Amino acid sequence: MKDVKAYIEANKDRFLEELFDLIRIPSISAESEHKADMMRCAEKWREYLLQAGCDKAEVMPTVGNPVTYGEKIIDPKKPTVLVYGHMDVMPVEPLAEWRTTPFEPVIKDGKIWARGADDDKGQSFMQAKAFEFMVKTGQLPCNVKFMIEGEEEIGSGSLYGFCEAHKEMLKADVILVSDTSMIAPDVPSITSGLRGLCYWEVEVTGANHDLHSGIYGGAVANPINILCKMIASLHDENNHITIPGFYDDVLVISDEERALMAQAPFNEEAYKKELEIKSVHGEKGFTTKERTGIRPCLDVCGIWGGHTGEGSKTVLPSKAYAKISTRLVANQDFNKISDLFQKYFESIAPDCVTVKVTPCHGGAAYVSPLEMKAYKAAEKAMETTYGKRPIPTRSGGSIPIIAGFEKILGIKSILMGFGLGSDDIHAPNENYPLEQFFKGIETIPYFYEYFAE
Repeated sequence: MKDVKAYIEANKDRFLEELFDLIRIPSISAESEHKADMMRCAEKWREYLLQAGCDKAEVMPTVGNPVTYGEKIIDPKKPTVLVYGHMDVMPVEPLAEWRTTPFEPVIKDGKIWARGADDDKGQSFMQAKAFEFMVKTGQLPCNVKFMIEGEEEIGSGSLYGFCEAHKEMLKADVILVSDTSMIAPDVPSITSGLRGLCYWEVEVTGANHDLHSGIYGGAVANPINILCKMIASLHDENNHITIPGFYDDVLVISDEERALMAQAPFNEEAYKKELEIKSVHGEKGFTTKERTGIRPCLDVCGIWGGHTGEGSKTVLPSKAYAKISTRLVANQDFNKISDLFQKYFESIAPDCVTVKVTPCHGGAAYVSPLEMKAYKAAEKAMETTYGKRPIPTRSGGSIPIIAGFEKILGIKSILMGFGLGSDDIHAPNENYPLEQFFKGIETIPYFYEYFAE
């Protein structure tokens, strides 16, 4: 790709200003008050795709948030790459922990600080700018389609139906995604697998109304106490999940692949220091990286009930709640796991309370074979710009729709992300190094060149 670095240098200030305009839109899909912001963000993406060189781009409705679709077809006989990204972002709470204003991006210490700086506005915008470079310099070697959705952070519920309804429009040879991370700035890697997901909200009810904790305490069940005991029982002393049948379909990774994964540099002492923890914690018999890449896990994402305001209130609450998620690995069916959890959690409840389990969303795990043509193209692209061969890694995170693409559209995805573990996605003070942003724009065109070959 001729002059890609020069093009980036000449346009980098504009690239950042355009990205910042996207970031300033608080497109939080989990909060209904931001519904209008989702549409504003979709329209802004349409504007940018047309400016970048798409022959057409439009905001398309779904049963939920809109999808922005764009395309440039240079020759129907040439390969087609479908770029997937998402415009929605996570909520920003707790606000008090942010060192900057979440939706007013700033550059400090060589990083962009804002919600969505990495996940996924910064990363998906790299794809648009890499595409722009190829179009404007006459170096686009294949057809390109864009699908930018607005519900990834809440499970992509509407996108499954959208894909079913638009199979012909979305036909492609591969799906290219930048929504994952690298091992380190100087250690390129390609995500070869994602964990799946199941998510529930549970409600435990004791008495029919809140009670005085002195008059009733010790005689009537406290739902918060019961809920805590139930949650604690979901793991044994080896941090093995106790739900019957949970591990039945888990694929055991070969010793050869475990050895390949172990080549990735990992400093456990630095890991603990960064997180300010004394020790790591997880399933016995596996390393930290294996626990987050090839093994499933179960975690409480939120828990509440009773009085949580200022001061004291001697109350025995009527209800307690928790949000619980599992990360799943290849071959685990998230619908089966959802049923197993619901039945088990209800079965361990004592008679003194009633339990309601509400499934929220889920998705299957995904594995990208290392022998794929598209994987080889991504590998060669990173080797070209980084000067070293990227390491395949299994991500602990989930992008449920990726497995959905394969099932509905019959297309494999390549997860070519440039984020870093230190970017604090989903947390206060999300950030994205400028070096990673520009390196992504530099590298992506080489994927197209090698894939088209």
